[in-house]
Amino acid sequence: MLAIKLAYRNLIGAGLRTWLNVLVLSFSFLIIIWNRGIINGWDRQARNDTKNQEIGGGQYWHENYDPYDPFTLADAHGIIHEKLQEKTNYAPVLITQATIYPGGRVQSILLKGIEPDQKILTIPTESLKSDIEEIPVMLGSRMAENNKLKIGDFVTVRWRDANGTFDAADAQVVHIFKTDVPTIDNGQMWVPLQRLQKMMQMDGEATLVVVNQEITSAPDLPHWVFKDHDILLKDFAELIKMKYVGGYIMWFILLLLAWIAIFDTQVLSIFRRQKEIGTDIALGMTRGQVIRLFTVEGAMHGILAAILAAIYGGPLLYLQAVKGMSMPEGTDDMGIAIAETIYPYYSVGLVVVTALIVLITTTIVSFLPTRRISKMNPTDAIRGKIQ
Repeated sequence: MLAIKLAYRNLIGAGLRTWLNVLVLSFSFLIIIWNRGIINGWDRQARNDTKNQEIGGGQYWHENYDPYDPFTLADAHGIIHEKLQEKTNYAPVLITQATIYPGGRVQSILLKGIEPDQKILTIPTESLKSDIEEIPVMLGSRMAENNKLKIGDFVTVRWRDANGTFDAADAQVVHIFKTDVPTIDNGQMWVPLQRLQKMMQMDGEATLVVVNQEITSAPDLPHWVFKDHDILLKDFAELIKMKYVGGYIMWFILLLLAWIAIFDTQVLSIFRRQKEIGTDIALGMTRGQVIRLFTVEGAMHGILAAILAAIYGGPLLYLQAVKGMSMPEGTDDMGIAIAETIYPYYSVGLVVVTALIVLITTTIVSFLPTRRISKMNPTDAIRGKIQ
């Protein structure tokens, strides 16, 4: 307790030098929490949006389906297993390649058939309930913008059925939806499942089946393989890990600047206060107690930095958590799930762990220069000489 009181008095007595170190350390502390909060917020939003709009609690894939190989789509379909036909828990999707001709241009797309009355995914499939003669199609906003299509527009669609016969028909855009998940938007058109099954001559067949979010694990079935979140979100998880690595590098640089400032301060403090150190040892303080005193002084930089960061940084972090951070234009074309506005997520664990890291590393850096005290001769120190 005495060491803490003496350390606090010495820090306050140092004046501006102490507060400059505390300010730099608090800035590093704040940037670490802010950066990690942004990545955590992006991760949570993207995962939730992807689960709600694309993958649900997981997906059953036909054994021949490979989303990275479009040439497998010709064989990646089969009769929906009887255990996957319950509409309250499963939403079948049939996928096939097709070509559209918007404005006289040619573009290859994926036609995706889905039940208009499904409740597993939150995309507005009910808009596909239409009795028009043309094929009712639903587009994502990126797909509509890239092809200059609006609600009510017509476009010619050509496809190849299960027998290898080419066919074509006019499609009408009945709905355009906004989504942060590009994998259900770019280069895709959604149509009623039964309509697509009839067009493809694949009655009762599907390419994949989306599972209710309450079902997160399930056994494989004949010709159907279950894919859980770990598999379906693997690419995004790898991206987030890369972002964390970049964040760690930035954190290290910021903390390194603060550590250097504290280290230099400790070295200067020991040099300037050598007479005081010699006097304390001569009056009965052990070298261990003196080392502890200087180490506590350095560690208190971390404590004061956390308090200062909470005073001026807390309101800033809270304001951004409420208002969010708007992303620049063009990020929605990057091919990854990212919202127009990211809301940071600051957990209690994040704040506590960051505070502990700053406090522990600051204490270690403060201890390193104090080792010279163990080699100090009290008589020489009082005379102003230090080894």
